Amino acid sequence: MTISPEKQAKVSRILNFSCVDGPGNRLVIFLQGCNFNCLNCHNPHTINHCNHCGDCVEPCPSEALSFNDKGKVIWDKSACTNCDKCIEVCRYNSSPKISLYTVSEMVDVIKRNSMFISGITVSGGEATLQLPFIIQLFESIKSDQSLKHLTCFIDSNGDLSSTVWERVNHVLDGVMVDLKSWQKETHQWLVGKGNHRVIESVKSLAKLGKLYELRLLHIPGKSDLDTEVASIIALVQSLPKEVLIRLNAFQHHGVVGEALDWNKCSEKEINRFHALLAKDVEQKIQLPGIYT
Repeated sequence: MTISPEKQAKVSRILNFSCVDGPGNRLVIFLQGCNFNCLNCHNPHTINHCNHCGDCVEPCPSEALSFNDKGKVIWDKSACTNCDKCIEVCRYNSSPKISLYTVSEMVDVIKRNSMFISGITVSGGEATLQLPFIIQLFESIKSDQSLKHLTCFIDSNGDLSSTVWERVNHVLDGVMVDLKSWQKETHQWLVGKGNHRVIESVKSLAKLGKLYELRLLHIPGKSDLDTEVASIIALVQSLPKEVLIRLNAFQHHGVVGEALDWNKCSEKEINRFHALLAKDVEQKIQLPGIYT
């Protein structure tokens, strides 16, 4: 029997406890790299992989960054104070603070937290760009007697074909998908790619019984979900009744560039959007908890 080599992933951050990234208490793994370039991104440092330009080395106040003998930027985690000055000065939407984890190393992290969580969520960036790692990780969790009680979720932008979702389906418990706009032209402008595969992912995951949450983004005057209400309602009505619909209100936290000049989405504005949807859909609609 051929044994697959152990997969390795580039990890931006591990959040040991979260109650907003899927059902229950969850450990969240943020993977580095994204195939979208959203103008409104709240974590733009997760988009690209470090190009080792070195712009972050000198500004680091704790001298946690340096060049190795091959001219690559290396990060000394023990010296780092997580002031994020490196992220602030990076012009490439990246971070030098990336860690490599093998599947077994990540399983060890999960085991240390397993008594306090009900599941694992892999997020990003865009998690599915490192899908072989995710599949092997979820297979390890499902086959481990001490971890098999944990549910395995993916948080995704949905830019994936139905055949690829089927590859991970055997170890997948749920997916949260973001829908940022309905018109392909608006989506292209906002994220740099069309949304055909996003909408197909929503439908495919629903058929597989793995769509846990559909997230709808509202950016006043920029996104178009509030002006395409009939189409959004038709999509939601086609989904299983247990799918959670979460409304995301655009805010400025973490955003860089032109989107800082956009109007934030107020509670009044998101309530208006909610009212347009709620009268015609049966699914539970979750409103934002805070507006900052």
